[in-house]
Amino acid sequence: MKVKIINRSHHALPEYATAQSAGVDLRANLESPITLSPLERCLVPTGLFISLPAGVEAQVRPRSGLALKKGITVLNSPGTIDADYRGEICVILVNLSHDSFVINDGERIAQMVIARHEQAEWETVDVLDETERGAGGFGHSGVK
Repeated sequence: MKVKIINRSHHALPEYATAQSAGVDLRANLESPITLSPLERCLVPTGLFISLPAGVEAQVRPRSGLALKKGITVLNSPGTIDADYRGEICVILVNLSHDSFVINDGERIAQMVIARHEQAEWETVDVLDETERGAGGFGHSGVK
């Protein structure tokens, strides 16, 4: 799938790390480092702008290594970039650790996955079909 992109950052275009990678890493595009204190959140610019085809979204997700090793994650995960959005891709990061974290220019801060989606056509009904699960949720299946 071709996706139009404007790169106003001072970094290379995002790349897939391997032939079977689902996402590309997004890098911080900063004039100066950002220090993220414990439980603090911030909006990190990437310098990237995209035009997605209709029926496609970009999902912004945490990087697993950054989350595990540093406690840094994407706050609204997954963040959705709609096909009609033309602004800069920015990432909302939060520091869930006990230590401050410095975000430097070029740091890989999140990953982005391009995915197809559909829009629902709502059909109002009075009754839903029965299933074995029914209304059970939030741990209803117990611990196995």
